[in-house]
Amino acid sequence: SSAPAIQGDRGIALVQGLMSTISALRGAACCTVRALPRSGALPACSTRFWATAQVQSSFLSRRAFASAAAGKFSKALQSEIKHEEENYEQAKEIKNFLKSSDFKLVEADGDVNMALERELGNKVVRIEWQLASPFDPEADPEGDGEPEREATDLSISVENKDSGAGMVFYCSTQPGEDHRYVIGNVKCFATAEEKDSVSSYHGPEFEDLDDKLQEAFDEYLAELGMNSEICDFVDAMALDKEQREYVRWLKLASKFCAGE
Repeated sequence: SSAPAIQGDRGIALVQGLMSTISALRGAACCTVRALPRSGALPACSTRFWATAQVQSSFLSRRAFASAAAGKFSKALQSEIKHEEENYEQAKEIKNFLKSSDFKLVEADGDVNMALERELGNKVVRIEWQLASPFDPEADPEGDGEPEREATDLSISVENKDSGAGMVFYCSTQPGEDHRYVIGNVKCFATAEEKDSVSSYHGPEFEDLDDKLQEAFDEYLAELGMNSEICDFVDAMALDKEQREYVRWLKLASKFCAGE
């Protein structure tokens, strides 16, 4: 049988009460839904906190990586410095020459150029060259015997202290025991400005000169002090300087890495 109908004022009051309750529940549900973040988004304050945490985490990760890389770099540098210093020994040609020669060595840390200087009366003799790499890119790594000594380019200038006039001999060392250098050109100049000018005449090819004139130039160079001992010193010093500059370079990199 069907449920009895609700009649009278009491029934009306009951229905109104039920409707009010349902309305209140719907309102609460809507408020709850609105309070929840949409599509997984966070409230503004939570979003700012999350973004700050992400930046800090990324920064700390990068700093940790940088510290690890710097530590590995510093360790490798220290190992290489130790190895190079333990295996370094200056060539006997250098020590012997500096003890007995009238020439004075001129060099500075960090500068690839070197010079030997001496005075002869009112003239200044200067022999100049640069450091050289000990590695020959064209050498055979599996070749037998001692590697052939590389030539070192050098210039020998003789200059009058009063007038500034003089000559520059452009030469190269060469292997051998007798004549340890060859002349490429001889430049003559009347002033210091002409000497330093890149457009001034450098003279003819030396081998194109008359044999007697070539011999005279050779004898004049010998009188200035040029000989096989100087060539041995120049070759040895070119390699020694490169080695010392390499170690200095390693130490500068290590010092920078340590933040000093």
